[in-house]
Amino acid sequence: MALLPSRFRRICVFCGSSQGKKKSYQDAAVELGKELVARNIDLVYGGGSVGLMGLVSQAVYNGGRHVIGVIPKTLMPREITGETVGEVKAVSDMHQRKAEMARRSDAFIALPGGYGTLEELLEVIAWAQLGIHDKPVGLLNVDGYYNSLLSFIDKAVEEEFISPSARHIIVLAPTPTELLEKLEAYITYIHMQGEIRVFSELNFLIARRSTPLGMRRWCRRYCGRWRS
Repeated sequence: MALLPSRFRRICVFCGSSQGKKKSYQDAAVELGKELVARNIDLVYGGGSVGLMGLVSQAVYNGGRHVIGVIPKTLMPREITGETVGEVKAVSDMHQRKAEMARRSDAFIALPGGYGTLEELLEVIAWAQLGIHDKPVGLLNVDGYYNSLLSFIDKAVEEEFISPSARHIIVLAPTPTELLEKLEAYITYIHMQGEIRVFSELNFLIARRSTPLGMRRWCRRYCGRWRS
């Protein structure tokens, strides 16, 4: 069955510059790349040709979609070996790398990875919580790799360092297909009165195409009040 056109033009993928211990991590990177191709989505990533970065970027490139790699100049000797694929944008440092990747993307997905992947993932989650962006954040939890991280986040909610509503910023799935399906149908976060309210993207689109009165009714239901 043909897939519906994606709401995303480009998705940023955070992942390790190592392949990891399990073959399932490598398989998931390739599968994610193929899933992006099937949905006509281009890739933004960290620019490396090694590890999971190399696998996902090669899969997207081989499928005929555009690949944009953003990498600090100091990391090029370490993370690029042999031929690069797609467009490589060299930047001055890690801060510029993350800002450029975020600017060019419509959503984020994290594959398994190490410190760098975690730092990138948590920063875009924090940006969503603060209302800096409203782009979906997906976590590909291959073979339960991120279970310990999710347990920590649940503990932070329990201890009232993270609000229960902010816990749902993360879109979680064990396979690329399921994760992309969840992201496509995802809910956007509206920040009002210090809380994060969630609403159905489909409901929003219906309301937006409706009359101003319909929009007001929708906002009262999902946002609590109408803000002109």
